[in-house]
Amino acid sequence: MLRRNFVKSGGVVLGSALTFPNILACKNLNSRLNIALIGVGGRGIQNWQPVINSENIVAMCDVDDRWASKALTRIKESHVNVKKFKDYRVMFDKMQNMIDAVIISTPDHTHFHAAITAMELGIHVCIEKPLAHNVWQCRILKKAANHYGVISQMANQGHTTNGIRQVKEWYEAGILGEVQEVHAWFGEFNFKPGHWWDKPSEFPPKKQIIPKTLDWNLWLGPAKNRNYNKVYVPKSWRGFFDFGNGQLGDWSCHTLDAPFWALNLGMPSSVFGNVPDPRTQENFVADKSTVEFTFPANNDRKSVKLKWYEGGFKPNFGDDFPLKNVPNLGMVMIGSKNSLITGGRPNNPRLLVSEEEWSEFKKNPPKQKIPRLKSGDETPIQEWIDGIKNDFLPESNFNYSAELTEMALIGVLSQRFGGKIDYDAEKMQIINRPELNKFLREEARDGWKVSNFYNSLK
Repeated sequence: MLRRNFVKSGGVVLGSALTFPNILACKNLNSRLNIALIGVGGRGIQNWQPVINSENIVAMCDVDDRWASKALTRIKESHVNVKKFKDYRVMFDKMQNMIDAVIISTPDHTHFHAAITAMELGIHVCIEKPLAHNVWQCRILKKAANHYGVISQMANQGHTTNGIRQVKEWYEAGILGEVQEVHAWFGEFNFKPGHWWDKPSEFPPKKQIIPKTLDWNLWLGPAKNRNYNKVYVPKSWRGFFDFGNGQLGDWSCHTLDAPFWALNLGMPSSVFGNVPDPRTQENFVADKSTVEFTFPANNDRKSVKLKWYEGGFKPNFGDDFPLKNVPNLGMVMIGSKNSLITGGRPNNPRLLVSEEEWSEFKKNPPKQKIPRLKSGDETPIQEWIDGIKNDFLPESNFNYSAELTEMALIGVLSQRFGGKIDYDAEKMQIINRPELNKFLREEARDGWKVSNFYNSLK
């Protein structure tokens, strides 16, 4: 890609991709990009399917041959010359000049290092949500994407939808009035072998024989070494905080995306985790919890309280509130004039008014001011590809998604350790419990550390 060549030959690059002249203008915008995939099974399937017919998949990397086998076969059918790797570092060493962009669909704890490696080579990056595993990683990814001038994207599908744009437009048009209260909730965990969530019979999980098809060392990546157990792999790692960020970390990028964007929430000044039966010593997600975020007032709005419920807890809105039956998952923004509800994703917002009032509102809604995607709803990969070819940043680029993820990660810490956390976002410090600051930036094991150069980026 011309942008990558520009980065390599132009020395230090400052500012976001939007500050560059249109250096892709001379490129045929209908040409195919050379795409590399890191993580091709599970969520990876959803992320590479949109490009399998429109772009060139030139390299695919996965540490688990069994989990990725069907995907590998399918990709090979359409891209017969695709190269297969287990270690993405080897892939980049051998093919860096043949790769324009990479899609990263791996467990949370390995997002950061793969993305940094790619961006150092001027390769455009799309990462499965959540963006990263800790706050420092989020901030460095944001700075690095701007520094290297790449097109970045977090693949949270809801941010591409008409629905999330409606939420923001309705709020800004004054339909809701002042919003100082937000509730979001997710249903009970279904811990079960082979599902997205599983729980070991004991902690730590017993040592088991590593399957021959899995490179356990590469799967661990920057995380501390430990014995293999099938409870981690291939997809039930999210409940273990060394690898994932629980339900809140996983779904906040969907469910909290609309209020975060519409209300310009920024970082919370404090969070409070109510965890009846925490698994702090086990470093594992609790069965039930609530987290209350406090966002200070800004120039455009008053302070906001946002409460997250999971594991079966739900908000109690009271008899006079227009929502009588609380669904299994959803989000409600309570306004001084009207309130609205969405599902777990922001795709289909609805005002909490009578059927008659709702029908009338839909006939004459506020004017659309935010551009809609030509690729339609739930198309973050397509939006990112379009951004690369037409030299613009997608809406959930790292400038935005790093902050959305950081907000959630502060809440996750209150779930892990319970109680109140006072957060100074400017200093990236937990004020009242300094012993927790080490979790804002986790130490990577040898072989996975990044240069101290990134600490100097502004």
